[in-house]
Amino acid sequence: MEIPVIINGQPGNVAAGQTLLELLHGLGLDPARVAVELDRRIVKQAHWSDTVVASGAQIEIVQFVGGG
Repeated sequence: MEIPVIINGQPGNVAAGQTLLELLHGLGLDPARVAVELDRRIVKQAHWSDTVVASGAQIEIVQFVGGG
C-alpha cells in the first residue's frame, strides 16, 4: 500500500511504513550527502532509520555539492 507525500514540493507516493533512510535509498541518494527536513523540522541522520514517513508528510531533501 502506498501513501501520499510531498517531496521537495512535488506530490508523490511512498510505501506505507517506509522510513526516511529507506526513502533515500529508494531515490538513489547517498545518505552521507543529504540533509532531511520532515514537516518543517530537521531530522538528524541518527534518526532516519527509525523515523517512519506518515501520510501527507512534507519532506525536503537537500543534497550537498562539493566545489570551490
